[in-house]
Amino acid sequence: MTATAFKRPKRRIKWGLILTYVAAIVVTVTMLAPFVWMLSASLKLDRDVFAFPIEWIPSEPRWRNYIDIWTKIPLGLFVYNTAKLTIIVTVLQLLTSSFAAYAFAKLRFPYRNTLFLAYIATIAMPWQVYMVPQFLLMRELGLSNTHLALICLQAFTAFGVFLMRQFYMSIPNELCEAARIDGMSEYGIWWRIMLPLSMPALSTLTIFTFVTTWNDFLGPLIYLTKTELKTIQIGIRMFITQYSQEYGLIMAASVVALVPVLLVFLALQRFFVEGIASTGVKG
Repeated sequence: MTATAFKRPKRRIKWGLILTYVAAIVVTVTMLAPFVWMLSASLKLDRDVFAFPIEWIPSEPRWRNYIDIWTKIPLGLFVYNTAKLTIIVTVLQLLTSSFAAYAFAKLRFPYRNTLFLAYIATIAMPWQVYMVPQFLLMRELGLSNTHLALICLQAFTAFGVFLMRQFYMSIPNELCEAARIDGMSEYGIWWRIMLPLSMPALSTLTIFTFVTTWNDFLGPLIYLTKTELKTIQIGIRMFITQYSQEYGLIMAASVVALVPVLLVFLALQRFFVEGIASTGVKG
């Protein structure tokens, strides 16, 4: 046999794969650049924040910005208020969404599909459309300028019901039928069977609800006027006065506000993709 017979075939360059990696890198850098700039700006004086060219790594980092944000405004109180609202709303949405989704997915009652479609159709309606009627209702109930108003308005979500219902549809009905034969109530089936099996969907809904509630700006701006009730997103505006803006402190406070969201996502990320994929298995 000739020597050429033992030559390995040349590997073909997979340009498609290379272009995919390049595109992914470009998108990643584009998405991360604002966060890197925010972190960099949080360690600068106000006059250096918008300096050009951008000094991504400050030569003299101003770590005092992270001390001043706690003393110039009651940031600790704002973080507490935001955490309280976020935790309560997230827990309530998990309970109400999973409970309603179980009824729509596994129970038989008249006009079930019609009610579900009517409820889900509210997702297409922007909040700004019914923002004023909601405010008037809360005022008539005496809940304006209270945290309870925001909790009541955000305790229910059509998106959460849709997300959980799609996941429950992928769970075999035989499990529920077997539990009913054994004498288990519908509440028991929901609590002991459906909830333990729906951890991916619950984790996904937790991330969405936590991020939305924590970053909510317009709701607290409308309903909360007292300083002791404000959330961190409104509190950051206190660094903006009529004649000046303390951009270094604003960016430092923004970094602090980002940390809890990042921690929640990192803690639940392994369930996130699984939950998103599972909700589309059966509809």
